[in-house]
Amino acid sequence: MKQLEYPYDSDFILRKKKAIRRELLAREGIQYVEKKIAILGGSTTSDIKQILELFLLNYGIKADFFESEYNKYYEDAVFGNPELDEFAPDLVFVHTTSRNIARFPQVTDSADQIDALVEETMGRFEQIWQALAERYKCTVIQNNFEQPFYRLLGNSDFTNIHGRLNFINRLNDRFCAYAQSHQNFFINDINYVSAVYGIKKWADPGDWYRYKYALSVSAIPDFAFNLAHIIKAVYGKNKKAFALDMDNTLWGGIVGDDGPENIKVGHEDAESELFTEFQQYIKSHKDLGILLTVASKNDEENALAGLARPDSTLKKDDFLIIKANWDNKDINIANTAKEINIGSDSFVFVDDNPVERALVENQIPGISVPEVGAPETYINIIDSNGYFEVTGISEEDIKRSGMYKANMERAKASAQFVDYDEYLRSLEMTAEIKPFAPVYMARIAELTNKSNQFNLTTKRCSQADIEKFAADPKYITLYGRLEDKFGDNGVVAVTFGHEEDYGNDKFFHIDLWLMSCRVLKRGMEFAMMDELIEQAKSRNITKIKGYYYPTAKNKMVKDFYELQGFEKIREMEDGTSEWLLDLSEPHKSGNVAIKVN
Repeated sequence: MKQLEYPYDSDFILRKKKAIRRELLAREGIQYVEKKIAILGGSTTSDIKQILELFLLNYGIKADFFESEYNKYYEDAVFGNPELDEFAPDLVFVHTTSRNIARFPQVTDSADQIDALVEETMGRFEQIWQALAERYKCTVIQNNFEQPFYRLLGNSDFTNIHGRLNFINRLNDRFCAYAQSHQNFFINDINYVSAVYGIKKWADPGDWYRYKYALSVSAIPDFAFNLAHIIKAVYGKNKKAFALDMDNTLWGGIVGDDGPENIKVGHEDAESELFTEFQQYIKSHKDLGILLTVASKNDEENALAGLARPDSTLKKDDFLIIKANWDNKDINIANTAKEINIGSDSFVFVDDNPVERALVENQIPGISVPEVGAPETYINIIDSNGYFEVTGISEEDIKRSGMYKANMERAKASAQFVDYDEYLRSLEMTAEIKPFAPVYMARIAELTNKSNQFNLTTKRCSQADIEKFAADPKYITLYGRLEDKFGDNGVVAVTFGHEEDYGNDKFFHIDLWLMSCRVLKRGMEFAMMDELIEQAKSRNITKIKGYYYPTAKNKMVKDFYELQGFEKIREMEDGTSEWLLDLSEPHKSGNVAIKVN
């Protein structure tokens, strides 16, 4: 919904929140990720919850909320709350602000007393976080602290140990260090959001004393939007790729008319520097694992000449695919999506032309099309929308573009073979298939939230969920990592499930089975099943039960269990099916080319 994308009208969202919610829930064809979110507030949170719900619905997340009583966040977290226990949250958000700092330094305090006050305050919050992690084993999001709206010591409030600002900065540094050393714990950076909004407008004493709002009512949409970015990233709703126009987007001017020597990029003048900064911003996303592609109405020769300029930050090799032709851009984006095997709705399309933006947005459901205006607004508008919110940077993220390029090389190589099994053997594939390991927990969680096509149950999990399953003795968990002569594909397959006794039989239920689409038709699913069967037999399991829940995107795996030798035991009207594999009967492996370590 465009009204919930930056730049949005905060007053409109606050006035029309009920109508917006009805419209969001009335949308057809949306398969929501359903999550239980607890809000433990040190101030009034009702409007925050309502506006947060809108942004999450817009991202495809339907939240069931629990709200603590006013200012009972510490008691509910540390001492427990039966209602919260029954709610069993998937995620807990601790909404505290500078208003919840029990005591600030006094001018008469010694340095030792102030150090002790930092430790006391930090200790109280660590109690909260550790209690939540132990009791609920869930993701925790915590606000850091906004700057004070007045400075008793003036500019010295920043440097003097007695200053409120100095004290808040010390606490924020400690919060940061805790987040760096604890997985499944994230900071909602209201220190930044409030500064962008304007701290004196943010901290409205009238709203605090009348309604106990720690931030002004008008700032709530900005606050909730920023918080929603973290939650949608945790649950796999980030975008994956840029589709970029070129003329007047990556550079000033039209390369076909002006010639590559006359387009605006580099450092010769203010306009050129502006486009260079934007190119630098785009290129920095490549290191985060964001795929860069081009969808431009241009002759390819002219487009490549623009990128070949010595002062162009972006070069041809920075892009996974360049579609510079005269086809409609929605067609080029759809074709790019097919070639790299991701959904068209995974793209952020950036184009200075409002006509092109409208065409692409109308033709590709779910694609993000920021309303960029003048070139100097490009970075602000894209960045403020949080399309690629980072919750961690893995080795896999850094290598992602190279992995997709290697996959395109594999596709070229396959065309040289008539016999497909011979082609698979030529890839010299080796797989590592083992129980979930700490080093891969983040990647496994990422896969559960991003994989839609080769995903039989589309169960979405946070990293905290994954760690909980790995620690449960009733669960079998397996990840699969695949390498070949073209390179390392990383962790590409995940399955887990639980065992249950039924009389004389011991069943294993497959709760999740998924695989990255970049290794489709390579036989990895058969190698994974072979290992799962071995693990099951070692536990004296007699039968494996599999489930297929149809979605708009996973039709390709409708016959997965049949190909694995399972027998269909039930199918519902909506296409949901249940399958059974009897381990007392011999099982023939479909793996013809992968060597498993």
